[in-house]
Amino acid sequence: MKSLPPLLRALRPTQWTKNGLLFAGALFAHGLTDPGIALRAVLGFVCFCLLSGGVYLANDLRDLESDRLHPVKRHRPLASGELSPGMAWTALTVVLVGACALAWFLGPTFSITAVVFLLVNLLYTFKLKNVVLLDVLSIAMGFVLRAIAGVELIRPLVPDVQLSPWLLMCTFFLALFLGFGKRRQEIVVHQERANEQRAVLRQYSVELIDMLDTLCAGTTLVSYAIYTIWPATVAKVGSEGLLYTVPFVAYGLFRYLWIVRVRVQGEDPSQVLLQDKPLLLNVGLWALVVVLVLYLPR
Repeated sequence: MKSLPPLLRALRPTQWTKNGLLFAGALFAHGLTDPGIALRAVLGFVCFCLLSGGVYLANDLRDLESDRLHPVKRHRPLASGELSPGMAWTALTVVLVGACALAWFLGPTFSITAVVFLLVNLLYTFKLKNVVLLDVLSIAMGFVLRAIAGVELIRPLVPDVQLSPWLLMCTFFLALFLGFGKRRQEIVVHQERANEQRAVLRQYSVELIDMLDTLCAGTTLVSYAIYTIWPATVAKVGSEGLLYTVPFVAYGLFRYLWIVRVRVQGEDPSQVLLQDKPLLLNVGLWALVVVLVLYLPR
């Protein structure tokens, strides 16, 4: 990351893995082998990466002074002085205009979802990040909107595509699970300085977060398991084969809990996914089994 130009680092490309959820609609609609659907999925991914990058710039501009007190965030381009606020504001404008233009090109329903995503994230940046519970709930809503956007992307080519409510619920609670894990690490790792760096942490306790995180992990696993055997899913897939992916989801949740509570990591979920080899391998195996179940001829 340090070898990248300051402006590109300020857009936080390592966080763009979250936008991989834009491909879920095409994946589960058997559309990844269709060039038109695959292209729209890629363009949607790019659009949300631009939106996310713009939000990160807005966040860093707002939190410039507090980031300078943070042992890690003080090395960000804006906080360290590598990137000037004027350049950041210019880049923010260009990035958001480009994202909105691309969203409009991809269709009105996708555009609406993208705008709502942007508004939710800006609301989080300027207000909700300091409101207990709503801070994590608003982050989770961002993931739900990504999942919805992935479906709206392909609707012009697949009009009857539907997003399973169970998969949507799974996405929501998985995002809550990761969000509460992040809050826990901010409290545990930074301890007495945590309140200075993020005011909302005063209103959390490790005990409360552990209870909420355990609840979210269980709900995520149950929601996903029900999704795999739900009649509409079985009818669309043509078998109950997705049930065989449940152990991978279970291991991923358990592994992440272990990382958070035993290794005391997880302040940056994207980095955990990219750096923890067993977890990364598990995600790869899950994706492989899903592709085999969905795309192998019967």
